[in-house]
Amino acid sequence: MTSDKVATNNQDCSAEHHQHPHKIGLWGLIIGAIGVVYGDIGTSPLYAFREAILAATEHKAGQIVPETGVVMGLLSLIIWALVMIVSLKYVALLLRADNKGEGGTLSLMALALRSLGGRNRFILALGMLGAALFYGDSIITPAISVLSAVEGLKLISPQSGHYVVPITVLILIGLFAVQSRGTEVVARFFGPITVVWFLAMASTGLINIIDQPQVLLAISPHYGIQFLFEHGKVGLLVLGTVFLAVTGAEALYADLGHFGRKPIQIAWIFIVFPCLLLNYFGQAALILTNPQALENPFYLMAPDWALVPIVILATFATVIASQAVITGAFSLSRQAIQLGLLPRMDIRFTSADNAGQIYLPQINKMLLIGVLCLVLAFRTSGNLAEAYGVAVSGDMVIGTMMAFVVFRYAWKWPLWRVLMVVIPFGLLEWAFLAANAMKLLHGGWVPLAMSSALVIIMVTWRRGSQIVYDKGKMVDFPLVDLIGQLTRRPPHKVAGTAIYLSADPIGAPSSLMHSLKHFRVLHEKVVVLKIATIDVPRVYEKDRFEFEMMAPGFYRMTINFGFMESPEVENALMRFRHPEWQYERMNSSFFLSRKTIKADAGSDMPGWQDALFIMLYKNSDDAVDYFNIPSDRVVEIGSQMTV
Repeated sequence: MTSDKVATNNQDCSAEHHQHPHKIGLWGLIIGAIGVVYGDIGTSPLYAFREAILAATEHKAGQIVPETGVVMGLLSLIIWALVMIVSLKYVALLLRADNKGEGGTLSLMALALRSLGGRNRFILALGMLGAALFYGDSIITPAISVLSAVEGLKLISPQSGHYVVPITVLILIGLFAVQSRGTEVVARFFGPITVVWFLAMASTGLINIIDQPQVLLAISPHYGIQFLFEHGKVGLLVLGTVFLAVTGAEALYADLGHFGRKPIQIAWIFIVFPCLLLNYFGQAALILTNPQALENPFYLMAPDWALVPIVILATFATVIASQAVITGAFSLSRQAIQLGLLPRMDIRFTSADNAGQIYLPQINKMLLIGVLCLVLAFRTSGNLAEAYGVAVSGDMVIGTMMAFVVFRYAWKWPLWRVLMVVIPFGLLEWAFLAANAMKLLHGGWVPLAMSSALVIIMVTWRRGSQIVYDKGKMVDFPLVDLIGQLTRRPPHKVAGTAIYLSADPIGAPSSLMHSLKHFRVLHEKVVVLKIATIDVPRVYEKDRFEFEMMAPGFYRMTINFGFMESPEVENALMRFRHPEWQYERMNSSFFLSRKTIKADAGSDMPGWQDALFIMLYKNSDDAVDYFNIPSDRVVEIGSQMTV
């Protein structure tokens, strides 16, 4: 028996293209990053400062006019939250923790797992929880963002208050309805519109700062520290609303692969951060000048003639922010499917040039239903703010915990240095999480309930899939032994190539065993194929294939895909070249085993979890479509298994 593992020498142009998908120049990337990466955090001024002031003043009996110390303290807390969380943690530090150019919760999880040498249940659990919390954020962000923008209508016409919720619902339905068309064309307008949005925020803020220039003193952290010491428990509670100013910061890391580190950093330092600061300074100045503006300081900063354009611009900006987080949910879902955390789903590509432009109908429906339920249940951005923050702050805490592993074991930092960096971020984020946890009974339970449901689904799918895999291995016949028997007593041969898909190429695929049992023939060439997802975002073509000749006419092959790639099997096979065998579509047949799963009375899982796994398995996307296998060349052989 001979063995010769090979890999092609062709350069993976597509992989390199994905690493730098937008070759449009630095400024083009910067503008694109402003539109996509900063769309979420760029809409926080609509409600963050207002909710912080209201939370601080409503706990003072009879206090209607906010004190100067309260305004300055909250402004200082917002400024330093932006500095610590966004500027230092994400822009300066975490953007360096890329996994082959990709970022995000699951990329960080894969990086942490690799640094620990493979499997680690704790890191895996953190990754699943972080991903589930991101889904919670993906549902709340469109609801609160669009609601807060449309609420500006009440300032134009007080009688229009009854139309805020219906208009919001229509905008959101329209937003989710166009997802199937893709965002490639619309995305071209994201950057320029968001740049105008940030400049408008800076302009309205600057106008009001001129009236109260002393607000600039809030850049000193002592105002924020003094506020927390003077207000005790109320100060901790208010931190939950201060945190609203940094929601969306996680998008910095999640969208790293789309734009690269440098454009994201430049956009933050020179455009986004200064504009946000000017706007928050301006809101504080307006409230000190006119306490009645507390009703909606963001819109009331604008001159009367600019109110309608600002409302329209804000609506566009919130739709853009919502689009960014919806797209992030699609990308995260594909990663989770590839990593075995979710069942296969229908993934549709909406761009011929950018593999990142994808649409998942099932995820889109789930998000739409969740968003509409939140809008109809909470009805105002103020009410929804109570539910916001728990998911995001939890996601940030998880990110810091996994970053500790990366800094210590991947980057090989000494322990004292890791602790010096991680402890300040950890203390701040745990304080934010504790503050948001105090709002659990006022709506904070909503994202946690959503996230818990998703964690249960992920754990059930992973556990059930492992049981199916283990039971399959128990009845597997070793492939080497089967080849030995077939060599001694060869069956009748038919022309062509048979490709048998197998999760474990050490054992003989059940489809091969059933084929021999029923047909009693063997193709001239047999390929046992494993489709593997490895913990890197994308695989270069030279590392794509592992090919081994086990006997004349009998081969074992593995095709490796990254967790950010779609496993297009036929496209990969058409690029494969080897002296012994090359893929020919019309001369090849794919054999798959279609399992029927039933519950087992002696299952390792509870009955409800068995039922959930079977439901997920039945509704998972067909392997032929998911792996891009030509349906006219497929033979499926059924089998039954219990879990």
